[in-house]
Amino acid sequence: MNAFTSKTSSRFDPSQRQTKTRTLLVANSNIRQPESFANGEAKPALRLAVKRLIDIVISANALLVLAPLFLAIALLIKLDDGGPVFFRQIRWGLNGRKINVFKFRSMRAEACDPSGIQQTVKGDSRMTAIGAMLRRTNIDELPQLLNVLKGEMSLVGPRCHAINMRAAGRLYEEVVPNYHHRHVMRPGITGLAQTRGWRGPTTRPLAARARIACDIYYVRNFSLLLDLKILYKTLLIELRGGTGF
Repeated sequence: MNAFTSKTSSRFDPSQRQTKTRTLLVANSNIRQPESFANGEAKPALRLAVKRLIDIVISANALLVLAPLFLAIALLIKLDDGGPVFFRQIRWGLNGRKINVFKFRSMRAEACDPSGIQQTVKGDSRMTAIGAMLRRTNIDELPQLLNVLKGEMSLVGPRCHAINMRAAGRLYEEVVPNYHHRHVMRPGITGLAQTRGWRGPTTRPLAARARIACDIYYVRNFSLLLDLKILYKTLLIELRGGTGF
């Protein structure tokens, strides 16, 4: 056992990956891609092009600068239980497309839930020792810079939800009728809802509606200035200790 090994963790069994893949396929089999979205105001092409350019420049440079940190984290995760470095999950992307989103794995390999049904809670017993630190500092989110560079995500936008994500035990689209309107823009690593404190598991319909209301406000009022304000507030929150758990 090394310094970062959880008492409840065990060495990774490669057969677990096949089991998780089968579980994910079954869980997602009844989730259809939305056929249409609520009509929103057309966004100026130039503004969107500048937003995409900013995403490319920042994500590419960040990945270069953070490469040594990524390697160190990968080594610590491997030393912990020998399991995969990254956790991949199918989430909603632009216009309701399904995308594979990357994160540093923070839970025991056999306890990860790629379906997104079992949400992470404070003090989650599935967490590894190194994983708890990654989530507390939100460093586990940094691999999503790869998704940004690929054009699947943006630095700022509605938070990227797992397609099976629940609110009060029900699918989000069942709780919030206009839920998919948030997907007319690329999902973001950070967003307006998160800077207003709406993150983590949603056990009440009211909390789910408030979160989606923030997302739809962002979509309807998108501007480069709003993006800069969200990035600035996100940075302040993280410097003050963050909101991860």
